[in-house]
Amino acid sequence: MTGIPEIDLTDMAVITDPFTAYGAVREQSPLARITAPGIPPMWVLTRNEGARSLLGDPRFEIRSDSFMRPDVPEDYRPYLKTMSEMEGREHLRLRRLVAPAFTPRHLARFRPRIEAIVDRLLDDLPDGDPVDLLEHLARRLPIDVICELVGIPESGRPRWRESGPAVLTLAGDEFAKAMTGMVNDAKEAVAQRRAEPADDLLSDLVRTHDEDGDRLSDTELVTMVWLLVLAGQTPVNFIANAVHALLTHPDQLAILRADPSLAPRAVEELLRWCGPGLLAIPRYAVQDVELYGTRIPAGDRVTVSLAAANRDPRAFRDPGTLDLTREPGPHLAFSHGPHFCLGAMTARAQTEVALTALLGRFPDLALAADPEEIRAPDPGTWRLTALPLTRGLG
Repeated sequence: MTGIPEIDLTDMAVITDPFTAYGAVREQSPLARITAPGIPPMWVLTRNEGARSLLGDPRFEIRSDSFMRPDVPEDYRPYLKTMSEMEGREHLRLRRLVAPAFTPRHLARFRPRIEAIVDRLLDDLPDGDPVDLLEHLARRLPIDVICELVGIPESGRPRWRESGPAVLTLAGDEFAKAMTGMVNDAKEAVAQRRAEPADDLLSDLVRTHDEDGDRLSDTELVTMVWLLVLAGQTPVNFIANAVHALLTHPDQLAILRADPSLAPRAVEELLRWCGPGLLAIPRYAVQDVELYGTRIPAGDRVTVSLAAANRDPRAFRDPGTLDLTREPGPHLAFSHGPHFCLGAMTARAQTEVALTALLGRFPDLALAADPEEIRAPDPGTWRLTALPLTRGLG
């Protein structure tokens, strides 16, 4: 291990400013070790090129142990095996079944629905200031969008609105309870769409299952529904981070206000700058592999520091500056390779629509809290605990 730097996930410098902490390690070495109480040490790649290569390297695979598994009753456990932990043909088979709902063409047709949902949520913001935008917009928009996109029947959406965002922040017994609830809701949604088909993804999946169970089993169908809804929560923290970043960088906020057509490029730069993922899902070496002159034994876990890779000066000019006019570059906010986030375009569209509408409605928007006081002490996710704003309503 001589010469391999270590990153302690309990170090407050890592927790409070991961971009600086990981960046310092990146400049020491392209390969480091992560340590934390209760988990075995894990290798981490810190530079953009190496990180991108690893995320598409078949010598490293995602397994069930790559994820935190809630302790659910035995009869619920089969529903925890999702396509996210599958590789090769098994992963591709399931991904192809849902991919048509996430194409640019389909998203272009769906965008007016996103705009309508954003407008409704902004209409429903509480009177008076401050208002918590994390609670009233960032957490509510993604669940409403993904329920609409997947085709969750209206009668079941109130429960999804509660369990979807909640499961992202729960742990232990509460996490297990929330997960069993989501599986039950997924089963109910499947039954409803089987009885009342519609023009949506869920109805298409039900038809695929009923016509050819070899392509999609009953367990896989239910699992796919809850996974899509849960994965659809990806924009929650990013939308809040993006608004926070703009309000703490008034020069960039002014640029976007002056030219709203910059919104797509701004979203890409904000993904690079403050994407919520700090570490990629861990992979396991399927064989002995050499990385940067170091032998990684088969079975060892390897991850990527997204915080370091997305601010690597080898990939980005002046990476420590937020620049909404920057030409989009090779950021890894949505990962890379076979497990590239299927909903990336939907997340981009939601954030773009939300920022445009929010800034258009409220020209005097301002942060109503100390930026450091609302940052969650989470070494795995760059996120806020709240986003209190004033809107200049008088």
